[in-house]
Amino acid sequence: MVFRGTITDAPDFDPAADAETLYNAMKGIGSDKDAILDLVTSRSNAQRQEVIEAYKCSFGKDLIEDLKYELTGKFERLIVSLMRTSAHHDAKEIHDAIKGAGTNERCLIEVMASRNNNQIHGMVEAYKDAYGGDIEEDVIGDTSGHFKKMLVVLLQGTRDESGVVDADLVEQDAQDLYAAGEEQWGTEEAKFIMILGNRSVTHLRMVFDAYEKIAECSIEDSIKSELSGDFETLMLAVVQCVRSVPMFFARRLYKSMKGLGTADNTLIRIMISRSQIDMLDIRECFRLRYEKSLYNMIKDDTSGDYKRTLLNLCGGDDDLAGEFFPEAAQIAYKMWEISSMTKVQLRPTLRPASNFDPAADAQALRKAMKGFGTDEDAIIDIVAQRSNAQRQEIRQTFKSLLGRDLMKDLKSELSKNLERLVIGLMLTPAEFDAKMMKKAMEGAGTDEHALIEILVTRSNEEIHAMNAAYQDGYKRSLEEAIQSDTSGHFCRILVSLVQGAREEGPADIERANADAQELADACNAESDDMEMKFMSILCTRSFPHLRRVFQEFVKCSNKDIEQIIKKEMSGDVKNAFYAIVCSVKNQPSYFADRLYKAMKGLGTDDRALIRIMVSRSEIDLFNIRKEFKDTHDVSLHEFIQGDTSGDYRKTLLTLCGGED
Repeated sequence: MVFRGTITDAPDFDPAADAETLYNAMKGIGSDKDAILDLVTSRSNAQRQEVIEAYKCSFGKDLIEDLKYELTGKFERLIVSLMRTSAHHDAKEIHDAIKGAGTNERCLIEVMASRNNNQIHGMVEAYKDAYGGDIEEDVIGDTSGHFKKMLVVLLQGTRDESGVVDADLVEQDAQDLYAAGEEQWGTEEAKFIMILGNRSVTHLRMVFDAYEKIAECSIEDSIKSELSGDFETLMLAVVQCVRSVPMFFARRLYKSMKGLGTADNTLIRIMISRSQIDMLDIRECFRLRYEKSLYNMIKDDTSGDYKRTLLNLCGGDDDLAGEFFPEAAQIAYKMWEISSMTKVQLRPTLRPASNFDPAADAQALRKAMKGFGTDEDAIIDIVAQRSNAQRQEIRQTFKSLLGRDLMKDLKSELSKNLERLVIGLMLTPAEFDAKMMKKAMEGAGTDEHALIEILVTRSNEEIHAMNAAYQDGYKRSLEEAIQSDTSGHFCRILVSLVQGAREEGPADIERANADAQELADACNAESDDMEMKFMSILCTRSFPHLRRVFQEFVKCSNKDIEQIIKKEMSGDVKNAFYAIVCSVKNQPSYFADRLYKAMKGLGTDDRALIRIMVSRSEIDLFNIRKEFKDTHDVSLHEFIQGDTSGDYRKTLLTLCGGED
């Protein structure tokens, strides 16, 4: 195995001299933290063990106990953890994850999914040595179901590491996984556990490729739709580690630092455990995925001696290098290849109600709004549990039976966000989109993000219907409205998209290669020319074709299209092109990100929240939920619950359709 760590053996190493340096740094009042952190982070783990021995021989004291006494807080946790052997560090992490009242499933998943056989065996021995117990028994006592079974399989440390691949077995495993999941009602979890828990990494990569051809969706998409809870999270982690361990850790590091507060235990665990193995690769993957160096993220998110120690482990700022790494280019190419090969099975959260009776619903709604007070629960139970087509029948029946306009009645009885949400549900999709476009452009400012989101994600048919609804409702063409409210290249992009003339159909390989080369050449042109060339391809080609174009673009330029857009463009133009690329790659993931941004931090962007929940509930909200949980480590249900209130929240949660 080639190690690509940032910490290596120090040359001219003298454990006795190091022990004396540390002793002097801690004697007297106060301690010389700089001396401690500089020494500890410039020695390999094996050398640190020698320093511990030398310290005891020279001074008759336990170095780890002295460090615990002298240091405090996160800095103490980090330095003391660096002084343990890797196996003892892993063992302590598992012990801390399962002791006490709750279980830290994320820690169990991260450690078990990412360690090789030797590391697992070392951890099992270290656990017995440190705690006198059996790690397997303790894990079994603290977990349950298929999650427990997969952890026990991983704890055996018996994954095939021979590197030999049997082509027939690859095909058989792919067929078995397909038969165990996508092909039948209910999932045969045991088959997933056996194959994903035992086969070699090389073998599994080939199985995943074969699986995509059979199922027309990636193994990740199948896991998200077939499995749930901690078992789903664990299996996704195993798949991510098979594809790329450094990318798995890059994602974990990002999640530990984004948003309010830092998950310091996760940050410490990863920075220590990977510093001698693959930290250089993790840095590359981090910069590829998040357009920011790991170094700068740590710098912005931590402070003091704790920050200095972490930055020493990180070992360098990749933003200064400014170039794309070959390793990252390979990962980007693979991501686009997976995206271009898979057909995601879109799943709604809202389906037509069975035994539907529009007359009964119309009467129930009238009753809920008659007299003093309004029965909001009755309104929500009907409106949020009928398909849009059924709601249109209710609207019509309400007028025929009662001679009243249901929309007017609802507007007079409801208020604020609940009214906006219920009215949004009662409009046809085309009327709703037209209204959202109007709202995004009326008043002083323009909501460019809303304009981009709607025009980028709607099909040609949906755009034509929206144009007609806009003309009908506002007696003006949507194109004119866009032209009077936006300007420059951004206006041209929106006008191009509002034509609803995007090509449809599969990728044309030859043309995709030519398009990719044109985009790569445009990166060296003037800014205006570059934006026009990007527009001519990104706004007109079909999504399957663009997936292939973006894959070939990595080959032509050794860069990822997302990185180019973020680096070379700015403002609304950048946001529009970036939204197209994200939608092409994984549209449910794009919407999950938009929902997260609508609710994170102080205040909620209710208009965005309503727009996405209403427009996607009958298309792909289930997929969006899964992507939300996978990316943000929290369920969409939980996020809505914490960010909204009252009947508004109740309606949103009904549309959300369940806790993941």
